[in-house]
Amino acid sequence: MHILIVSHSCATAINQEIYARVQRETGWKITLVVPDQWHDEFGNALRQEPCKGMEDSVIRCAVWKNGSIIFHVYRMRWQKFLRELRPDVIYMNHEPYALATAQVCHANNSSIRVPFGFYSCQNINKKYPVPFSWLESMVYRSSTFALPITDRVADVLRAKGFRGRQTICALPLDPERYHPRLRSQPPESFPKTDLPVIGYVGRLVEPKGLRTLATALGQVRDLDWRMVLVGTGEFQPEFEKLLAAQGVRDRIFFAGYVPHHETPRWLASMDMLVLPSETQPNWEEQFGRVIPEAMACGAAVIGSDSGEIPYLIRQSEGGLVFTQRQPDELAVALRQLISGPRLRRQLAENGRHWVERDISIPAVAQKMIDTFSAAASTHNHSRAGKTSSLASTHAFAQP
Repeated sequence: MHILIVSHSCATAINQEIYARVQRETGWKITLVVPDQWHDEFGNALRQEPCKGMEDSVIRCAVWKNGSIIFHVYRMRWQKFLRELRPDVIYMNHEPYALATAQVCHANNSSIRVPFGFYSCQNINKKYPVPFSWLESMVYRSSTFALPITDRVADVLRAKGFRGRQTICALPLDPERYHPRLRSQPPESFPKTDLPVIGYVGRLVEPKGLRTLATALGQVRDLDWRMVLVGTGEFQPEFEKLLAAQGVRDRIFFAGYVPHHETPRWLASMDMLVLPSETQPNWEEQFGRVIPEAMACGAAVIGSDSGEIPYLIRQSEGGLVFTQRQPDELAVALRQLISGPRLRRQLAENGRHWVERDISIPAVAQKMIDTFSAAASTHNHSRAGKTSSLASTHAFAQP
């Protein structure tokens, strides 16, 4: 079987590993179309060599509106490309309302008409303006399957009218790359301390709940701890003022920007990770990828009840949940983990087990294999039925 996958996120080699696993497990041929280079949110132009196993599978393509997940499109004559490639299944690792998804979906409808599917992490039932709403509806009508990352995302797809097969596929990670053993190899700049370390990894922007975090840290200043923040953002100067007002600025280390492939060692060096995100009118946490990454590295997690955060924490039993914008509740959770090494260890063990069982690359790859197989099988059965019916009609018409 031949699978065509289109993915802007696979401009980063680490994100190709799930497809290398599918190819290795099945012997299928996979063609992976990625942007020739991709401008990420930090302004970096990503252009990496394919991961091991995908060296002969990757096709690079220039894009318009580079860096815009929703608005970018591929500079390719897709109908011609599809007729020449003749894949058995097409999977768009893009949202159903993205222009690139509509671009490839329309080309498939106009040429080879093979099973088509998409990815989604949108957990809010948003109404998009024309023409995006039209394109989104076209993708729903034309798609055989979808791979939403959570149950809540699947609910949104159903509410919007998608009637195809849905398979929950969390954002996968490699539990060998994210592993507690990395704690013995902390980054050179990581603060040297025997005290419990609270960690934060993400953008330093106000919707991430940093005001609430600063107040909560002030409420546990009677305990001994240190904090490490990985990331950058425009809210950092204000956040530092808030920390100083709480009397805890000298306990905080700002690591700044850290490349994604280096974050496992930072996470493994933290005793607990805090994710205090706060839902906005048009945004809430969709997955919180740093949660399973931290759990895989052996850290307990404290998260707010924004978006998918509480569902991930409760599924995994790997952390504590507090009500967003409630610093008193966050302070209680911090106090529990700072003062409770046994609780930290138990939560970390729970989280690590969940990652290996449910969202590791092998686990998610098997879900993808089952979905692609079912899509191709149903299509082939339907096509065979039509051929048989047509043959019977012709036989009946003979004089």
